[in-house]
Amino acid sequence: MEDDAKVREVVLEYVKEEYVEDEDEAEDLTADTPLITGGIVDSFSMVSLKVFLEKKYQIQIPDADATPEAFDTVNKIIELVKRIKGE
Repeated sequence: MEDDAKVREVVLEYVKEEYVEDEDEAEDLTADTPLITGGIVDSFSMVSLKVFLEKKYQIQIPDADATPEAFDTVNKIIELVKRIKGE
């Protein structure tokens, strides 16, 4: 799999393009920015983010693992993807 920095870049870019309308807010977004609890990603958006990750990294994220906690920051998403890929 790609290294953490590349995955971080890909996921951050996706979140910025898909869910953040304000350019200043997009610039402030980091890998530790709360996405779910911060109101950037809602439950519907989380589903589309899950689908994006599954297609991009050719994985299946079990519904039990697709929790708001697991999707709350880009860093947590990276951990989830790595765990599912067995890395």
